[in-house]
Amino acid sequence: MPWSRVVRFTDPLACQAAIQSADVEILPTTTGDFQVEITQVEMHRLCVQRFKVASPAVCKVAYKSDRRSVGFLTESNSASLQHRGLDILPGDIIISGSDVAHRRSGADFHYGSISLATNELDAAGRVITGDEYMTRLDQPIRPHRLPMARLLKLHKLLGQLAHDTPEILKLPEVVRALENELVHAMVECISDGADFEATSGGRRHDMIMRRFEEFLAAHPHRPLYLTEICAGIGVAERTLRAACEEHLGMGPIRYLTLRRMHLVRHALLGADAGKTNVTRVVTDHGFWELGRFSVAYRTLFRESPSETLRRPVAQLQAYLGRASSLPADVVAGGWN
Repeated sequence: MPWSRVVRFTDPLACQAAIQSADVEILPTTTGDFQVEITQVEMHRLCVQRFKVASPAVCKVAYKSDRRSVGFLTESNSASLQHRGLDILPGDIIISGSDVAHRRSGADFHYGSISLATNELDAAGRVITGDEYMTRLDQPIRPHRLPMARLLKLHKLLGQLAHDTPEILKLPEVVRALENELVHAMVECISDGADFEATSGGRRHDMIMRRFEEFLAAHPHRPLYLTEICAGIGVAERTLRAACEEHLGMGPIRYLTLRRMHLVRHALLGADAGKTNVTRVVTDHGFWELGRFSVAYRTLFRESPSETLRRPVAQLQAYLGRASSLPADVVAGGWN
């Protein structure tokens, strides 16, 4: 049954758990408050999402294998977006692929997505265009202006309805009409778009980043260091550094340190305060300057490591499930 909701987050863990159609890891790259608003509309076939992100971040995105998604900047004045090292401009779309992808975005970032089951998108493409175009997927493209303008207009309208008059999205014929219009616009943008030109260096960096992320995924809960990673994936430090700068906007050492900071937080949130101490968790993740770490942790997460560890179970469940600054009945109502 179709539903809609508008939710707001102040913590990356709760935010990434709420994102539909993809597994996302969010690493804010600056200190300060993390604020994200997500508008979500689940239709019969489509999942539509709109994001307003206040903070710069690096994200690792792994899409669901049974769905295809198109993503795009929803505002012309949105902060910049780099996807796999490519600059994504207003009017461009990213089509989801099977590989893990890295993205980085600036402050005040506005992004939207639409996802559809892979077989349904393929069938819609054949009916609307008469072509088999699935082979064109797994890449950014630049659609013609008119189909893209139509897609943006429909996507914005759906977001406004979810915000202002969500009861309209419970009317079957309204949902059916909007869904068909969105699918048609989505197919037109994909079928008529121009491919991005990939350089040989860019393709090599894509391959290196895939191997880099595979190595990290194979060792999910322990600290990793640059020399062992380079040895494990068979590339020189200089080459990996260039690939990370292109895809992540930072070198591998900074990225690994940021990742380890978040691993510490995950470990503290999941630990029993009566059986665990902060020093053990922090040193297990490769940090030995405890005073310096504590300052950096508080700056990044707005609380000390010991405060994270001591969260009562009830408070922790509420914290991890915290989604919105809207009244609870408004959020709950979006699921009906």
